[in-house]
Amino acid sequence: MDLAKKWNEHLRRESRRAKPEAVCPLCGCELQSSQNGLEPALAVFQKHLSDTHAQLLSEKATEAENTDWIRSLWDAGTAGLVTQAQQGQERRAGSPTSAKRAGSRSRSVSPLKRSKAQPTSTPTLDDSRAEFDRGSFQKGKLWSPDDDAASPRPHLYDKANGATHQQSHPAPPSDPWPPASADDEPIEIIKQPETRPISQEQLVAEVKGIYAGLVMVESKCIEVDNAQSSQNDAANKLNNEQWQALIALHRTLLHEHHDFFLASQHPSASPALRRLAAKYAMPARMWRHGIHSFLELLRHRLPASLDHMLTFIYLAYSMMALLYETVPAFEDTWIECLGDLGRYRMAIEDDDVRDREIWTAVSRHWYSKASDKAPTTGRLYHHLAILARPNALQQLYYYTKSLCVDMPFASARDSIMTLLDPIMAPTPNLQQSRLPPTEFACVKAHGILFSGKQQGELEASMNEFFQHLDTHIGRTTRRWLESGYFIGISNSCAVIGYGSESNLIFKAIKGTRPNDESQDQPMHESGVEPPLPKELADALRLFNGTYNVVSRRFGDPNILPYLHVTLVFVYHLTFYPEAMVYMARAFPWKLTSLFLNTLIGSCQSYARIEGEQFPKNESATRPLPDDYALRGFPWVGKYFPNGWFANDKIDDDEKYFEVLSMTEERKERALWLGCRIAAQDGKWLRYDSETHQFGVNPQYDVELELEMPATPVASTDYGDLPDAATIA
Repeated sequence: MDLAKKWNEHLRRESRRAKPEAVCPLCGCELQSSQNGLEPALAVFQKHLSDTHAQLLSEKATEAENTDWIRSLWDAGTAGLVTQAQQGQERRAGSPTSAKRAGSRSRSVSPLKRSKAQPTSTPTLDDSRAEFDRGSFQKGKLWSPDDDAASPRPHLYDKANGATHQQSHPAPPSDPWPPASADDEPIEIIKQPETRPISQEQLVAEVKGIYAGLVMVESKCIEVDNAQSSQNDAANKLNNEQWQALIALHRTLLHEHHDFFLASQHPSASPALRRLAAKYAMPARMWRHGIHSFLELLRHRLPASLDHMLTFIYLAYSMMALLYETVPAFEDTWIECLGDLGRYRMAIEDDDVRDREIWTAVSRHWYSKASDKAPTTGRLYHHLAILARPNALQQLYYYTKSLCVDMPFASARDSIMTLLDPIMAPTPNLQQSRLPPTEFACVKAHGILFSGKQQGELEASMNEFFQHLDTHIGRTTRRWLESGYFIGISNSCAVIGYGSESNLIFKAIKGTRPNDESQDQPMHESGVEPPLPKELADALRLFNGTYNVVSRRFGDPNILPYLHVTLVFVYHLTFYPEAMVYMARAFPWKLTSLFLNTLIGSCQSYARIEGEQFPKNESATRPLPDDYALRGFPWVGKYFPNGWFANDKIDDDEKYFEVLSMTEERKERALWLGCRIAAQDGKWLRYDSETHQFGVNPQYDVELELEMPATPVASTDYGDLPDAATIA
């Protein structure tokens, strides 16, 4: 009884439950309605369509149009949805590829979007699916054109006229380029259009027009720069727009110069037209009025003008680099200008040390390149001295070199004091504490000799330098290779008075030719020695005292660069008896002969050191680092053979890179120089070609308190030892 009762209650509940009136023809969702009749079910479908398929309703259509479209869609869905779906399923089942696609899943179908125009007949769900359906595909298999070729696409519904049409998709050929037949015509290559050469008249007219515009812009730049330079008060600060206008003005001038150079240096230009740029000093005018004056204006307005100065430096640098590539006739000028711009960029960099080092290296590269092309121009060595900070010895070398070459830079006499004044200051400072005691004493001695100040401290500075020099060389080992030729060359410059015209030795080597027989006989041959000025005597004491300490380090290869550059200077003076009379009287000739005798044990060819020809090593690929340091001085003109520095493909870093083979090459150079000095009638050094030993003129044969090395030099390596020789 209980079971029958419960069953009857279940049947009553099921009979009272609302039945679904219909199914949504778009998504298949059951639509529930609590009322009977068509209109309530349509209202439920309309609400369902607004909530679920709102994207199908056109925003631009009226409410009546949307209602009519919903009713037509509802009628079509309730009347023929099932039948049309079954027909579509039968068509897909009858496809030739249905067997292949059995068991595979179907692609997801996007809902049909209604056109803005009212359709004449309502599309069904099956038609909307068929429009985008490629058929089912197997999992993990990519679609290929063969699938469409084997399975033609179903008919698409034409919304415009309600008709259906078939779209054919033939499979593309496997090779998109069909093979050419034998009788195909060859492809004709179109020749490059011929260029018409410009006539001289046209080129001259072009240059005149460019120059006229250039002069106008140049005059404006000069006027503006002078006006702004005269107004240094804080009330006349320029705003960003004014700075940008000035940059644009100078940029225009640079572009005018660029056009002028391209036109005047055109391949078709006549020689007279090519000479115009040099005749009117156009490169110098470009730098002076287009770049330098404006950079100085910007520099004096720092730090407010920092950003604008950076912008203009980059602009000018790019223009100079372009001229360096396109106008090679003034290559030397462009190289130096690039170095100057790099130095400006380096000088204003205070925040990033890395950027400062990079621009220092860039500027040094351009100045070194310029000095290779013009090794006797002192201005370039002055610029390199500024970039050598904080290396005091290297700065001293570059400053003194800029004063002693054939084209000295007079302004270096003022600039060198920026190095010497802090060293000579009576109160301790940062620059003094940064230098080792030996280098400090050396630079201070040169400062006293150069400036003539603090003469009372000269003797103490020299003695301190001589006292610590031997220990300093032993402690720095291979690092003294570079310091050695810096000190040796600086001492040689001190002997000639740092290029002073009143110096007796400098006057002798500049005013007479080597071995001029018509010159007067030196006074010492008549038994009267010329008086020695105090400045020259002090410089010779520094020169000879340094040589006396260094040359006692028998067997130390780290002193060979110093010995090399010093003997080159002495060898040159042997051609000038009036100069040699001052040098020979106190030079340590006996010590030189003893040192050369320690080197000759490793000599492999006596013919090379005894011959007159420069001992050029055929296997050497580049000159020595000290050769580059000597280049440009007046006393090396007869030393290096022609073309010794012809290889301009060597990088700056490679020029001063030490290799092991250079030790033997320097030994051979020193021995050859000793033989060349001895060949001067044995006045100072003498050489016995049978015993292969050096000696001295009896006039200079003095007793020396020293102890020679106990073992042959050739079998002993003293490179890194602090005490390479024992000095009594």
